[in-house]
Amino acid sequence: MREADLTVLAAGLANGAFVIDVPEPDECRAGHVPGARPAPPSALGAVVSALPGDRTVSVICASGSRSGRAAERVEALGADAVPVAGGTAAGARAGHPLDHGAAAAESA
Repeated sequence: MREADLTVLAAGLANGAFVIDVPEPDECRAGHVPGARPAPPSALGAVVSALPGDRTVSVICASGSRSGRAAERVEALGADAVPVAGGTAAGARAGHPLDHGAAAAESA
């Protein structure tokens, strides 16, 4: 499966990319991609109605370990999906912004 890097994700976000963040709840509160739709792996099926049919869905997790499996599930649900290498932890280390706290996680 192909992967996107954080630079591609950042450019996509600037252009309205659809991003699913697949953290566990505590990870989402610790920091997630601004504008991403949080969906723990167990809840991916619930976001099916929101998946865009006309563009690629970027899938990110905290460390990059779950995003590949989650992207495969998103593709099985009918959308083009690509995991983001390195996850939000690598994004934070590279200086990409993250939203923090429970309110941010609930609003995404």
